Amino acid sequence: MKAQGKSGLGRRQLFHLLGAGTAAGVVGSLTAEAKADSESNDEKRKPRYTESDEVKTYYRVNRYPR
Repeated sequence: MKAQGKSGLGRRQLFHLLGAGTAAGVVGSLTAEAKADSESNDEKRKPRYTESDEVKTYYRVNRYPR
């Protein structure tokens, strides 16, 4: 028997929404990879780590060897 006035998502509608969400996620991740690849070789090799006072304090407090 069918329920009269049933509101909500049906099974097929749910699968359509899941498929659309997955496709949107894939497109989003592909654009993020393309953006990351735009970095030149010089930018990839530049030093990003700086030993600031906070980092030195962290090493000292946690007794990391130098």
